[in-house]
Amino acid sequence: MSPTVPKWRRIADRLAAQISDGTYPPGSRLPHIQELVSGGEGSTATVHRAYQTLEAEGLVRSSRGHGTTVLGADDAARSAVTGAGRLARLTRTGQPYSPRETAENRHSGLRSCADDQVAALLGIDPYDEIVVRSRTFVRDGKPTILGLNFIHVRALEHLPELLDPNPTPRWRHDLYTERTGRTVTAEPERRSARLASANELSEFGIDVLPGIAVPVLVLRTMFRDDIGPLELWEDIYRPGMEQVDQH
Repeated sequence: MSPTVPKWRRIADRLAAQISDGTYPPGSRLPHIQELVSGGEGSTATVHRAYQTLEAEGLVRSSRGHGTTVLGADDAARSAVTGAGRLARLTRTGQPYSPRETAENRHSGLRSCADDQVAALLGIDPYDEIVVRSRTFVRDGKPTILGLNFIHVRALEHLPELLDPNPTPRWRHDLYTERTGRTVTAEPERRSARLASANELSEFGIDVLPGIAVPVLVLRTMFRDDIGPLELWEDIYRPGMEQVDQH
């Protein structure tokens, strides 16, 4: 692993892998923070941040007097990492998902861009064609995030794989840079809230009476290359979930 990765993140990744492989099964407790400190893992603040990260990612729960307990499939997922956090994890570990997380309902294809705001962000005219990729992130069998990618159609010339809903063999921005010589950079994430659509509630498996407003958190990240806007990420969080920034 790269030496530039912070020590707290390396500790968190190692413990997450041990949770995933069953070294620490659901219901078991992680070592006390001071045990790792005494074992030379790092300072109290460093190990504490690693444990906070595991809790933020929904893998453990810490409580005063009871230590840090590994959560299982029956524990409700209440938090999820941001898109930037997922990208950082992919870059750092090569893993697109956190332990016990998968993605389903993958779709990809050319669509007419009927959203004026998306069109403006991508620098195109309304109803121009774009590539739309979507999938639902699931943790412990519970849908947590609806992930959407709105991609400028010019990317297809270099990444025809975009029309395949499955993940590319390598991170697609790396492939794009390799094939074009253009660097892809991300702008800061922007957070907002709105009311969930009926389709989004259905995807989350949430049943509400007609006319009941259900707010959702939405995160957007814009990616650009040397030419201009290239891709817009939109993550829609399950109602009641918390979003965390741990990278």
